[in-house]
Amino acid sequence: MKFKFLKNGLCTALAVTAMTLLGGTASNLQAQTDKPAVATGKTELLWLGQAGFRIQTPGGKTIVIDPWITAGPKAPAAFKADLSALGKLDMLLVTHAHVDHLGDAPALAKLNNAVLYGPADMVTPLITLGLLPANLGHRFNKTGNVKPYPGIKVTAVAAEHSSLIVFNNPATGKPESHPAGEAVGYIIELENGFKIWHMGDTGLFGDMKFIYDRYKPDLVLIPIGGNFTMDPEDAAYAMKNWIPAKMVMPIHYNSNPLAKGTLAEFVEAMKGSKSQIVPMTEGQTLAF
Repeated sequence: MKFKFLKNGLCTALAVTAMTLLGGTASNLQAQTDKPAVATGKTELLWLGQAGFRIQTPGGKTIVIDPWITAGPKAPAAFKADLSALGKLDMLLVTHAHVDHLGDAPALAKLNNAVLYGPADMVTPLITLGLLPANLGHRFNKTGNVKPYPGIKVTAVAAEHSSLIVFNNPATGKPESHPAGEAVGYIIELENGFKIWHMGDTGLFGDMKFIYDRYKPDLVLIPIGGNFTMDPEDAAYAMKNWIPAKMVMPIHYNSNPLAKGTLAEFVEAMKGSKSQIVPMTEGQTLAF
């Protein structure tokens, strides 16, 4: 599978990998953030920081997942200033209710009149608390799937994590904590058959092998930050022992000082793996 970084021309991912391993940066390869990439029959991923992505599908649909943008420290500045700069969104996916994942999803759903798909016991309190209109929330759960557009199928899969909504009650002016069910990951199958496994936040669990064997994702988006999720060593253990995917992209690091895992540590821990590491910098776009 070939993939390219986009910005006023094309730079190979190999160059970015080399720069990363040499301690350099890839800031010169950041994607344009003033308008969405044009769908050209490929899959395009824009990293919004932490676990957030904008996915342009081969068929021209736009999916946003876990958009922690206005408060996200590494989100692209253009989007932080104006959420509409993301372009027209067709659907939203949220893995769980923690603020760095739920983020701006309700606001984006209302802005785009787009349905927010998520774990059943997260979507329900979003609606009952008045954070999301009922017609813009779709509840589903682990091993359940949705087919919102022709050729697109999203299956909820297990994740080993928690979920909580913190809601500032306008009646009292005080924050409240509301249970929000269980966290999930997603297998996102696109119109050309390309499959992405967005793990969300998760620790190690043995059924990662089952999930890979059942769905055979091409690209795995795996958290490496530690503290709240797997650290680089645990993430590499999962990839080397249970998930022999073609490609793996580390996420959920570099945005929270408590999540100290680094790309360099993950690269070191992955030595001996046949999976290709696909590094990104926040704000970049990758085309598959």
